[in-house]
Amino acid sequence: MGMPEPEPHAPRHAGRAASPDFDAKHFRRALSQFATGVTIITTRAASGAGTPFVGITASSFNSVSMDPPLVLWSMATTANSLPMFRDGSHYIINVLSASQLDLCQRFATLKGDRFAGVDYRLSETGLPVLANALAWFECHNRSRYDEGDHIIFVGEVERCGVPGSGGHPLVFHGGAFSTTSPLGD
Repeated sequence: MGMPEPEPHAPRHAGRAASPDFDAKHFRRALSQFATGVTIITTRAASGAGTPFVGITASSFNSVSMDPPLVLWSMATTANSLPMFRDGSHYIINVLSASQLDLCQRFATLKGDRFAGVDYRLSETGLPVLANALAWFECHNRSRYDEGDHIIFVGEVERCGVPGSGGHPLVFHGGAFSTTSPLGD
């Protein structure tokens, strides 16, 4: 018996990634080619804040597990509202419809009370569920992971809903907002 043939592409050492061969602008452009849904994530504000709630626009939402029901999302470590999400016990993930672009922009840019004049109801834990969202997930703040310049939140879904008659989702792709339409039958 002879010696086994070496594998043509041996795996890299698993201990450390190679340095990137691209700059941040190129990386952002490549990431923008992946279409994502858009959410607004809400929770309770710190006591003494002008409004009882905080909310942020996020497109980093994803499912993790069916059993137990887990979802994830991430937030920049520099975000002003990070302590409320990191330290709170619950949050709501509201999946936006294409008709909610104004809310998306409001919760991404407005300073002050982002909830002023916004239609919502309170969940069982007393957090805002936005009216006309395509779906919502009420999550226990199960775990958090510091990774790079973001914190990854894993939420255990305690309740969820699909309140309306559907509609098209708000989608972010290529640096612009759009929506989806079915491809054939």
